[in-house]
Amino acid sequence: MKAPLTLATGLLLLATASAHAEVYRHVDAQGNVTFSDEPMQGGEEIEVKPVTTITLPKPDAVRETEQLLEEVEREGAAYESLSLISPENDQAFHSGNGDVTFEVRSTPSLRRGHRYEVTLDGQPVGQSTSGSITVRNIDRGTHQAGVHIVDREGIQVKSGQPITFTIHRPSRLN
Repeated sequence: MKAPLTLATGLLLLATASAHAEVYRHVDAQGNVTFSDEPMQGGEEIEVKPVTTITLPKPDAVRETEQLLEEVEREGAAYESLSLISPENDQAFHSGNGDVTFEVRSTPSLRRGHRYEVTLDGQPVGQSTSGSITVRNIDRGTHQAGVHIVDREGIQVKSGQPITFTIHRPSRLN
């Protein structure tokens, strides 16, 4: 009884390796289950879901990642500070249309190829080299903003302290 089960399991695994192969299942009078890639009388076609596979990176790619991390640390170390100047932390203000202008400052100023990036509630919302980024139509309520310096590839090389602010907007009820 173990042999047919082992055979059936092996066939099932083999069948799942090819994503487009048809697999058929048949149960005989003694209750033995058989799987095949060919139709059998009294058998039924079954749907086999694709197998998830993971390809591990090659050791050379891992070394490149370590070199990239070292480069990011080196680039980020060039900046003494990075902060959001406006709005201020824990500030609450009215904005009828929900537009907010973020003022960013770093010491020293941006290096060539770098940009400021503002995130709102964890999502990137704008980039600039000028230090001023306007985000339009932000919902009322309390939000968290973050600031980063990103390189040409969009990789964050320096992060500033996040802030929290609250926007008051008119509603139809008021």
